[in-house]
Amino acid sequence: MSKLVIVESPAKAKTIKKYLGSDYDVVASMGHIRDLNPNRLSVDIKKKFAPKYEIIKGKEKLAEELQKLAEKSDYVYLATDPDREGEAISWHLAYLLGLDLEDTNRVTFNEITKTGVKNGMSSPRKIDIDLVNAQQARRILDRLVGYKLSPFLSQKIRKGLSAGRVQSVAVRIIVDREKKIRAFKPEEYWTIDAKFIPKGSRKAFAASFHGDEGGKIKIENKKQADDILSAIENETPTVTKVKHGTRRRHPAPPFITSTLQQDASRKLGFQAKRTMKVAQELYEGVEISGMGAVGLITYMRTDSLRLSEDSLSAAESFIRSTWGDKYLPSGGSRRFKAGKNAQDGHEAIRPTDVTLEPKKIQSSLTGDQYKLYKLIWERFLASQMADCVQKTTQADIAAGKYIFKASGYHVSFDGYTALYVEGSDSTDTEKESQLPELENGMALRTKEIVPNQHFTQPPARYTEATLIKALEEYGIGRPSTYAATISTITSRGYVKRQNKTLFPTELGEVTTELMENRFPKIVNVKFTAQMEHDLDTVEEGQYSWDQLLADFYGDFDKTLKAAKEEMKGVKIQLEEDKTDLICDKCGKPMVVKYGRFGKFIACSGYPDCKNIVKIINKINVPCPKCDGDVIVRNTKKGRVFYGCSNWPNCDFISWYEPTEQRCPNCGSVLFKKKGKKPTLFCNAEGCGYKRDDDTEDSEVISVPVSVEKTEKADTDSSTGEDEKTTA
Repeated sequence: MSKLVIVESPAKAKTIKKYLGSDYDVVASMGHIRDLNPNRLSVDIKKKFAPKYEIIKGKEKLAEELQKLAEKSDYVYLATDPDREGEAISWHLAYLLGLDLEDTNRVTFNEITKTGVKNGMSSPRKIDIDLVNAQQARRILDRLVGYKLSPFLSQKIRKGLSAGRVQSVAVRIIVDREKKIRAFKPEEYWTIDAKFIPKGSRKAFAASFHGDEGGKIKIENKKQADDILSAIENETPTVTKVKHGTRRRHPAPPFITSTLQQDASRKLGFQAKRTMKVAQELYEGVEISGMGAVGLITYMRTDSLRLSEDSLSAAESFIRSTWGDKYLPSGGSRRFKAGKNAQDGHEAIRPTDVTLEPKKIQSSLTGDQYKLYKLIWERFLASQMADCVQKTTQADIAAGKYIFKASGYHVSFDGYTALYVEGSDSTDTEKESQLPELENGMALRTKEIVPNQHFTQPPARYTEATLIKALEEYGIGRPSTYAATISTITSRGYVKRQNKTLFPTELGEVTTELMENRFPKIVNVKFTAQMEHDLDTVEEGQYSWDQLLADFYGDFDKTLKAAKEEMKGVKIQLEEDKTDLICDKCGKPMVVKYGRFGKFIACSGYPDCKNIVKIINKINVPCPKCDGDVIVRNTKKGRVFYGCSNWPNCDFISWYEPTEQRCPNCGSVLFKKKGKKPTLFCNAEGCGYKRDDDTEDSEVISVPVSVEKTEKADTDSSTGEDEKTTA
């Protein structure tokens, strides 16, 4: 007989088992064990939105195993993640295992360390039903929006479309930004940049035209700039004012979920989904040489800036021993205030042990794990370090009646910047530099004065970092959902990613326009933010979850019925679904269509003409054996493999994705092996070279190929090969 502890993942179970010992069995539920059926609405609207939960397909055997283990155990602890989803998983487990909801069997761990596990196990509590109800309300609300709106969009625009309470607003934000960019009218303006040299010196410094004694002057055209240049041509520039000062730069607070995603995007080039995957691994535990499984960071889904007293004390000791007392803030440990909508359930994201320096454990981490852990470790320590102190100088230089201004600084004490500097979304470069010693009345020599034409720029397109920042500022969704939201809107084709920028596709714009016209509340930023606030009040026990759903659904259902009635027989045709191809059988244009297995090109004269063209997916990598292209193919059972576009004349085939990179040992093509620890490896006989892969997934390009004689493209996109394909 023993005590059973149920967590969500095997990695977490392994780490916790190390700290609990032989009296405990620690097993994983593998995430949710029960949920709404994905193929039905599974919500009884007439019975106060009662959800119809069932064991998730494929987890029946796991459910039976958990029931047997629970029956054999003296006591069952539910130790799923410390958030809404984790609370809901524990609630479902309690139902499945027949546990009393009044039992104090719920334990949470803010960090998977010996101390964190000990503290969690010593403070069991009842399942927080308000937290569960908040999760249920969110889940059912999203199900109602998705399952009611998606079929409507699919019917009116394109098969397979989806709508979502958060995703639709996110797309609208991107669409609205694109509209502003298109509507933007650039305005001309000019600057005059100068370089002056103090007499007796050879070093020039930069200054910019400001105006005259009356104040700043905006130069709007070339004539105005030329007139100013003519007026100062024979003037001797003279320093008329010098001001010295001190500027203190404060460190950024430790990471929360959203700022971690933003800085990982700016500094590491990580997409939000990649960041959260790696952060989950660091939280649940990584095998460290000589230490076993260790949880390296605190819980990564949080919007609180709170830090434990133990962590503050540990940071102070580490900073003192590494950099000295002068690198500690004069007022003691820094404490940060979270935003007004933040929940204080967890600490900020920080390393569980600051003495585990990234460089010391690098050999035990994957490339991604090392990069993200280093970012978190540096940000936390920097947040507890002294200010950066800069000595500033500002100078006015008169040339006739006109004034130029110069500014500069030098760092008198680096403080926290000795370790870390926060990333920025701005593309502006730092114009300040150190100025020479300047005095009032000092005459200067002119090295050059250059007029420059400029035009005002439209607002920048969103990147993942700036979109996450916008969603957080608007109060839309929760930080833990941002990664999934961005992944959804890009994978569904509403938004495309070009380099780091996000821009809407025609599909995204047309769908948003339809939503704005027919379902304005669903894509209204303020309405969605209010819904988020209402969900928080459910969590606080101040709003009944079924009443929240009733208040939303009444108006939503009326709006949907009206839209269906008013748009009967209407079908919106997308420009991007048109092609330049002409049907070789009937001469009509070919169009892109979407079936159960993806898109294909078909004759617009269907059903009179059933001619179709298959689309192949290139990965922009040449075939290792010939001059063909590597394409993505599928077996009859849907398994992905890679082959040559010249098949059957070329027999190249691989289960693993080839890359353009070459083996440094033998020069052969490197292949990509995906999984928890992505690697690049050489397949040449006797070589054995491999290394961590820190690149993003390859871009897939869809290209139409030869006309197919079959009429089954809507039901089968396989290549004809079976699962016996060899690599």
